[in-house]
Amino acid sequence: MTAASRPIATLTISFGLVAIPVKLYSAIVASERIAFHLLRKSDGSRVKEQYVAANDGKLVERSDMVKGYEFAKGKHVMFTAEELKVLEDATSPTLEIAQFVPLDSVDPLYFMATYYLLPDKGGAKPYALLATALNEERRCAVGKWTSRGKEHVFVIRPIKNGLALHQLHFKSEVRELKDLGYDAAKVADSEVKLARQLIAHLSAKQFDPNEFKDEHRARVQAQIKKKVQGKEISFTETPAESPRSNVVNLMDALKASLAGKGVTSVQRRASKKASSKKFKKSA
Repeated sequence: MTAASRPIATLTISFGLVAIPVKLYSAIVASERIAFHLLRKSDGSRVKEQYVAANDGKLVERSDMVKGYEFAKGKHVMFTAEELKVLEDATSPTLEIAQFVPLDSVDPLYFMATYYLLPDKGGAKPYALLATALNEERRCAVGKWTSRGKEHVFVIRPIKNGLALHQLHFKSEVRELKDLGYDAAKVADSEVKLARQLIAHLSAKQFDPNEFKDEHRARVQAQIKKKVQGKEISFTETPAESPRSNVVNLMDALKASLAGKGVTSVQRRASKKASSKKFKKSA
């Protein structure tokens, strides 16, 4: 079993008198990201991270470090490992569902991390039943659980024939637009009408992740391969941004967009699909 296929935790979904044993898996493949290490230029030796004290610049070993809380500017109170354990909540193996809410009532702004839930021994039937019922009701489960000493809010939602768990931010962790001094500008009905036409022009039935390729990663991998083979990297100009007109008037900008100026390849494909559907309906 590979590291990616190992469960992170063994848990139990609980609501009412129902208990469903499940296993938690990461939904993100972190190894797909390209990472560069820091090396010494003269011989390529890996550079090791070290810590120094701010007051005298001396090296501090990890065994001589403790955690502290800054209660005033430059003033900390220190905690031992035993004291920190007292502050932490005990890890709970139970995903306690508090309520079921409409899927579209959970703002993606609160999403923090994504995991897969798969049935554990004896949980296949109730797991499938919950996934099917949530899908048909277009609802998701909301609740709280404790992991690694911290309390989390979660959402469990149906995906295909299974379940996904999303860890959420608490309300206090999410900024409001008003906190940034935002004040909505007034727009005319004619402007809204034109904007809606542009949205319809580029609309697709649903989001398709296959439409969006990581082209930057592919370019970087190709150049890395050249370096590994002892070849020189091709120094090409950075792709220029889409040419933008000097249109200041919003209506003119919307009309230019509808005319197809400054659209990306993804937008062109979406536009072709929308036009094709309109043609089929009229035929």
